[in-house]
Amino acid sequence: MSIELAPDVTSASIAQPSAPPSYLDKLNPEQRAAVEHAGDAPLLIIAGAGSGKTNTLAHRVAHLVLAGADPRRILLLTFSRRAAAEMGRRVERIVDQALGTNTGAGRAALQWSGTFHAIGARLLREYAETLGLAQSFTISDRGDSADLMHVVRHDLGLSEQTSRFPRKETCLAIYSRVVNTQLPLEVVLKTQFPRYAMWAEALNGLFAGYVEAKQKQQVLDYDDLLLYWAQAMQEPAIAQDMGARFDHVLVDEYQDTNALQASILLALKPDGRGLTVVGDDAQSIYAFRGATVRNILDFPKHFTPAAHQVTLSQNYRSTQPILTAANAVIGLAAERFTKDLWSDRESAEKPGVVVVNDEADQARFVVEQILARREAGLTLMSQAVLFRAADHSAQVEIELARRNIPFVKFGGLKFLESTHVKDVMAVLRWFENPRDRMAGFRTLQLLPGVGPKTAGRVLDGLESAMSLSPASPLDALSAFEPPPAAAPAWAELLTLANALMVPATAWPSAFEQVIAWYEPHLERLHDDAAARQADLQQLERIAATYASRERFLTELTLDPPSASSDESGVPSRDEDYLILSTIHSAKGQEWKAVYVLNAVDGCMPSDLATGTTEEIEEERRLLYVAMTRAKDHLDVIVPQRFYVHQQVGFGDKHVYASRTRFLPNRVMPNFYSRSWPPPPMPGDAPARAPLPKMDLAQRMRGMWK
Repeated sequence: MSIELAPDVTSASIAQPSAPPSYLDKLNPEQRAAVEHAGDAPLLIIAGAGSGKTNTLAHRVAHLVLAGADPRRILLLTFSRRAAAEMGRRVERIVDQALGTNTGAGRAALQWSGTFHAIGARLLREYAETLGLAQSFTISDRGDSADLMHVVRHDLGLSEQTSRFPRKETCLAIYSRVVNTQLPLEVVLKTQFPRYAMWAEALNGLFAGYVEAKQKQQVLDYDDLLLYWAQAMQEPAIAQDMGARFDHVLVDEYQDTNALQASILLALKPDGRGLTVVGDDAQSIYAFRGATVRNILDFPKHFTPAAHQVTLSQNYRSTQPILTAANAVIGLAAERFTKDLWSDRESAEKPGVVVVNDEADQARFVVEQILARREAGLTLMSQAVLFRAADHSAQVEIELARRNIPFVKFGGLKFLESTHVKDVMAVLRWFENPRDRMAGFRTLQLLPGVGPKTAGRVLDGLESAMSLSPASPLDALSAFEPPPAAAPAWAELLTLANALMVPATAWPSAFEQVIAWYEPHLERLHDDAAARQADLQQLERIAATYASRERFLTELTLDPPSASSDESGVPSRDEDYLILSTIHSAKGQEWKAVYVLNAVDGCMPSDLATGTTEEIEEERRLLYVAMTRAKDHLDVIVPQRFYVHQQVGFGDKHVYASRTRFLPNRVMPNFYSRSWPPPPMPGDAPARAPLPKMDLAQRMRGMWK
């Protein structure tokens, strides 16, 4: 049996299979209702934690394909490249199983599947001429964007202000928040960066200069991919043309979208026809990235008729007592889609709320529980310690190291933040787009004898030459006379430039040429060159999986590997190790046993996130997300006091804490409460005879007389 796909197939022509499809038999009734939804009304799937969201979305896509939809006209938007790839594999597997084949044959291959930013980059490049963009634009990562912000900041004289002007990273964070929330600069400063409110006018000028510099260099930053796409969608003809390319648009994790992403989606499908969004308002925890829970809460109201809603409430992860406690916590939220997670996994064990004296006792309790459960058969890797902020795990890390227990803490050094990896990426970006000044500046200063001033002269000459003739970057580089100390290295750079500035250069052999050129510089610049070489070998393997240099640069910048080498600080893959993670990084993960640290006001909610009702509600959702990561065992720990280091002259002191407001008395019957360490029972230890007193200090002094 085969499916014939025609380019002109539209959603209106999709016919439901005549017989009940067997590939849906394993879905529960709510999942099946979501998968089989038909008609013109858009679909909102409220997918509770552990409710099989990914499986449901994959089945819906496969169901559309099996019913006649053209997979080339399906747009699937996710929040990571890996999620998109996994979704695509599942769709093809479901289609093959439904047809009784195992050939794949590309019949269900999704050509438009990826993150918002990656899809935006593809569309912007396709529509570049229409939008007034250079087809060869490059995309800068956060580090290069901050560096360019610094250059503009310095050129405007803002780095020389007597009153401290925000640093380059802060300036970029403010700019990013304005772009992604679509709020006025003054509002963002007042609510998120109040200490810099006095600089509103200067920041506005800085951002204008930053935009001008990017355009001059034909560079887009991470936020531009959404901003330019959203701006393009404001032109009705372009919006209609883009929207007409897709019969179905499906969005995963819709609760994590920001204002720009929502505006893009609504412009693609203004009537909602063919639109499906999946998410959980109770897991909206990324406001610091500009995400807003309002997108999912208000989604049904955007359409007439209103979006059809299906709620997935059966949880396949946690025991019922854990879910009952989590339901009680989120049930106190000010606004939400009503759902109570349930499971057929019964257990007599309630989640625990454990009161300890201080952070040291918290660390000891957690480690002893981890070891006890390991003795009972739970591997270290099936257990996780979660916390609100990265520094909350310090005492636990010390205790784990003291007991020689291996662990991995998520949130370490990002792969593309490594100096040597940034060097190689800069070389590739500069030869892809010679107008990219920050990439050129970094590349040139790799050469011995070339400093900032020389690099600046090279780039100024290159810019002047390219303004006269777009095809002259090689001539401009060849005409430059380098300082004598840089002459040998300059000749080698010109050889590389001649090889890589030719569009027809084969890939990934072009990458291999860059590595061969860079290796002598790596050995000259770094004492640990051998260790760093392993990262470059990994980068070379990654490069070989991409069809072109442009795709490699775009997608690796948008969705880089999480850490250098295999994973920064990860023990051998054959070794068992414990997971430490912030709650934000833990979203989407699950473990058999979970320990939640510092469930006290000041930590959860953070004392920096209690200024508004919206912030407090997001902190409540953070606790809910942490709790719903646990499959079998959950301990929420409440230290009663914290040791605070004060400035010199004030000494150190203990600050007493109270249990988080998200665990009020009314929800406590859903937990097993206890104190640790338990008080000693009468008769636990025999009475000890008094010991004779001695002056040990005097005895030690006497040894030297």
